[in-house]
Parts: sequence; C-alpha cells; structure tokens
Amino acid sequence: MPGPQKRIESLTRELQQHNRLYYVENQPVISDREFDRLLSELAQLEKNHPQFKLPDSPTEKVGGQPIAGFTQVRHRLPMLSIDNSYSSEDLKEFDHRVRKILGQEPVTYVVELKIDGVAISLVYENGFLKAGVTRGDGETGDDVTHNLRTVGGVPLKLDTPRPPALFEARGEVFMMRDDFARLNEQRKKEELDPFANPRNSAAGSLKLLDPKLCAARKLRLFTYATGAVEGLTLATQVNLLDTLKKFGFPVNPHVKHLASIEEVITYCDSWADQRSSLPFETDGLVIKVNDLGQREKLGMTSKSPRWIVAYKFAAEQGLTRLVDIQLQIGRQGTLTPVAYLEPVRLAGSTVSRASLHNSDYLKEKDIRVGDMVVVEKAGEIIPYVVRSEPGLRTGKETVFEFPAHCPECGAPVKKDANGAFYRCTGSDCGGQLRKKLRAFAARNAMDIEGLGEETVNLLVEAGLVESIEDLYYLTMEQVVELERMGKTSSQNLLDGIAASKARGMTRLLTGLGIRHVGETVADVLARKFLSMAALGAAAETELARVEGIGPERATTIREWFALVKNQELLERLQAAEVRMTETPVAGKKAAAFEGKTVVVTGSLKNYGREEIEKRLRDLGAKAAGSVSKKTDYLLAGEKAGSKLDKAKELGVKILSEEEFEKLAGG
Repeated sequence: MPGPQKRIESLTRELQQHNRLYYVENQPVISDREFDRLLSELAQLEKNHPQFKLPDSPTEKVGGQPIAGFTQVRHRLPMLSIDNSYSSEDLKEFDHRVRKILGQEPVTYVVELKIDGVAISLVYENGFLKAGVTRGDGETGDDVTHNLRTVGGVPLKLDTPRPPALFEARGEVFMMRDDFARLNEQRKKEELDPFANPRNSAAGSLKLLDPKLCAARKLRLFTYATGAVEGLTLATQVNLLDTLKKFGFPVNPHVKHLASIEEVITYCDSWADQRSSLPFETDGLVIKVNDLGQREKLGMTSKSPRWIVAYKFAAEQGLTRLVDIQLQIGRQGTLTPVAYLEPVRLAGSTVSRASLHNSDYLKEKDIRVGDMVVVEKAGEIIPYVVRSEPGLRTGKETVFEFPAHCPECGAPVKKDANGAFYRCTGSDCGGQLRKKLRAFAARNAMDIEGLGEETVNLLVEAGLVESIEDLYYLTMEQVVELERMGKTSSQNLLDGIAASKARGMTRLLTGLGIRHVGETVADVLARKFLSMAALGAAAETELARVEGIGPERATTIREWFALVKNQELLERLQAAEVRMTETPVAGKKAAAFEGKTVVVTGSLKNYGREEIEKRLRDLGAKAAGSVSKKTDYLLAGEKAGSKLDKAKELGVKILSEEEFEKLAGG
C-alpha cells in the first residue's frame, strides 16, 4: 500500500488525465460516479496530509472560500470586438476587403463555431494558472480566477514539460443545454426567476462571490485564441488551436480550414440546420484569416480587427397549428392569453406554448384558434408567435373573445380604458391571490424560502391565507396539518416567513404588487421616502414630481394607499414587525451620468434589464424607456432595434456596453 504522499500524487495525475479525456478529448473512460469516488478519496487524503497537496490538485476545481469582491485587471493585450455579417454577400465583401489589402498573397480561412457564452482570458506564468479575467470593456475586466478554477476544462497547470514563461489563452465559458435546463428547473422550485438563456446564466455564475456556487453550475470552456505569449512562436490559427489542445485546453472540435470564401459560405450554410443538434448554444460562426503574419498586415479598423468576422444565424422559425388559447390570471387580475400549440421543434427543444400578450397583439396579428402560425424563439430561448398564415385557413378557425366573467372566480372582467388588457375585478379572486403570494415571496421581493407554488396552493385552498399579511400570522399547528407538510417542511416555511421580515422597504414595495410599481420604481420610491409611512402620506403632486414616477404612476400609488383594505394590510404587516423602512445608500456617482437620461436597448452581456437600470440609478442617471430629444445617451446592446434608429435620427450619443463601462469608471 503506497504512503499518503505517493497516493496523493498518483490520484492527482490520474484525475487530471480523466479531466483531459472528458473535457479535451471527449472520450471519458470512467463513469461520473467513479470519478467522484476518486476525487473524494483525494480530498480526504489532502485534508489529513495538507503538506503533500499539489498546487494543481483537481480538488481546487471544487471551489474554495468566498471572496469579498472583484478587483479590476488590465489586459496585457486588448480583447477586441468582432464585426458581424448576416449573409453570403457580407462574407464576400469581407473576403474582398482582405484580398484588397493582401494583394496577390494566397489566403485561407479557419471557420469555428461561435459559442454563445462569456469571453474570458486565462493567464499562465511558468505553466501555472495565475489569473482568470472577464473581457469587461476589452481593456479591463474582473478578476474571476476563484470561479474559473472550478470551470470544466480549465487546466490549473499547462500540460507540457517546458511551458512558456507567459501564456494567455482566450476562450468562451458556457453552459450545456441540459445543465441550463436543470439549473432553471431548480430555480423554479426555489421560486427564483429563471435565467433567460445559457449565456446569461454563465455570466451570472462567474460573478458569484462563492466559488462553490459557481462549481455547482457546471460551466464549460472552449478556447480559440491567445493573448500575450512569451517564449513561444505561433504561425497560423491551425497551429494555435493545436497548441492549445496540446497544453490541455478544450477546443471546439467543429473547426474547418478552408481555401476560399465560397467554401466558407457553403460550410456556414451547412450549419443552419445542424446547430440544433449541438449540446450547447451557438449563434453563428467565426471566420478568421489563418496566417498570423497576414493578420498583422491587415491590422484594425477603429473598433475591430480586419482579419476576422462573425457570421450570425437567422432566428429559427417553425410552422405549427395553434390548437387553443387559454387565459392566465396575474396578480393585478390581468388576463393574459396563452397559445397552446401542436408541438414543434425549434432551436433544439420542443415548443408547445407561447404568450400572446394581450388583445391588441391578437388583433394586430389576426391570430385565431385553429390557425397555422409561424413561431420563433427570441434569443434562441423564448418562443413567440411571429404571425398567422391566413392563406392556410380552412374556415373552421375562430376569433378568440375575452370572457365577460373571470374563469377563476366569476367576477366581472373589465377592459382598461386606454389599454389592451382585460382584468378581473374580483376582490377575492383565488387566481389573483395565488399570483400575489408567489410574487410577494419571489427572490427579488421578500425572498421567502419554502413558499413555492404547491405550498401557496395548499394555503389558499385551506383558507389559511386570504391576503398577503396572513402569512405572518400562520402557526405551526395550522401549517403542519396541511397535506404533504410535515414538521420539517412546516418549520422551514415559518422560518422563511420570519426571515423575510427584515428585507426592507424596497423589497416590500416590490412584493406588494402596486400597479406600475415594479422593482425599479420600488427602489426609486424607497430611496426618496425611506419609510412606508412617508410614502403613504405623500400627496399625488409630490409623487408625480419624483424622477421616474410621473402623473400616471402617482395616481395609482395614491389610489393604492387610499384604500382602507391596503391601510389595514400595512398595519397588520407592521404589527407583525415587518420592516417598513429603507436605509439610505450612497450611490457611486459618475460625472458622465449625473443627472443624465439614458435609454437601454438590445441585450447586454453583463447585465439584465433590472441590473443595468439599478446601475444607472447608482451612477446618478435616469433610466428612461423611450428615445426623445431629452435623451442624453442610448446604451445599445446586441440586436438593438428601432430605438437605435431613433437615436441616430435625433443625434443622440450612442454607447456600446464597453464605452458605458469606461464612462462609468468600471
């Protein structure tokens, strides 16, 4: 039996080899269970004999201690953006520009899948990982080494006996479709908002302070480029990719070296249908001049290299039949029509439902029950109905009519005077109450652990909760009698409710569901008034003057506080010792944004919509919803639409996400 030092060394090398076979070679030879058994043995040996632990131990990939925050790291060489193309004509134009500069030199291209993930840089000194950094603004990024150590495929040590003094690998961190689906299922069970797409989940995971949480997300890596390198010469992209793989980095296997732009176009077209069969998301391909010397001659434009271009896929669409339209009841009583479809495969998954939003949407698109409809996945994730196909109608299709009475409680249904929404007018609607309770308990509101959909249904059906405040008066004797609620589950629920009392005014306002008061507006009101008492006493004119509120919101807020039942709700919440105040937080102001109006359009790499709006408020700016002459900046992400056109028309200053970060001071 070998001693602990020898066994630790042996296990370390064995597990490193299995990691390489799994992530780099894609040829695992042992099961996940056997791998975990070996890893557990190594961890125990290292715990008992820490003096023998190696610096590149596979146990480092499980995650260490949480960090206090992120530090900024300047890239040795900038991480540049890439121009996009959308057609064969665009690719031919790219080829024309390349050949115009290079003259008669023969040119070949390398085509790689464009992984829909998060760009990162991994810096190795004398073969060991020293830093892992996000792209950031291209010049400076966040140090996320603690999380990147846990990512599948990131080597802690280069697999070479003679490593270069400095080696920077660049690539994309992403999440497999199956892992993304499992993560969102878990988030739903925990009453958390699901991630919109795998890229957002990967970006959010890398920004976690606790590496153990990041490790649980099962992120992956593909590398495709180098940054700063000392002690090694590379001649071509093919040579570069081979070197990355030899050093132990995963490289996407779908790489093609092609002799002409015509071959490139044919290869790109071949992926239009294949991509849905991949286990990860890809939104296009990247075309690179193979010769690195030629890249030097081609140089750069003001914002991107001339030797590379991304070819973006068109959104995938499918034709299917709309079988039925059913109504969902929101916490404000809003009746939202939902399309039930004959299942259709789109972007690698089966779609059977899609929101139809409101009555205007149905009328504008002339969507009827029984129609053949074109369905598309927005951002490859969210399905929506693009249009109906009137030419395929048989005469049996029917126009959907909103009911006169709520399908849940039977109360009259009323259409908004100036809107497209129908609402249940019932004050005791079970459908509304269930939605209100789930929204109140949500992560961005009161974050009540244990109050999921099933528990809400049980509480409402048993008559234990007839209004939000009833949650804070539940007893163990009441809850434990409910079906499937044992002592442990009941105690967890009551503990979760008790913990929510300290959330503060912003979270409480968000959870109460006041019409037109979402998370952003709740934050504005809490910062301004600091207590529910002060907000409740504010006159409508005072509310309307608050930045971002305006007359319409001021009216609905004042009306909500004027209702006796809501006053009683607040009194009972206060009696239950729910915190009704907010502590003032000094935001980090930035001169470039202080007092400015900023409109955001398109999808951003590092922010969700609520996150960027909160960041703007912290910087002293106003986040507006539409572009006008009063707009100071338009922050434009990917797939920016009509707001970008309007901004150009009005001469509004347009910022990329990278330019925004520079002005905001990182």
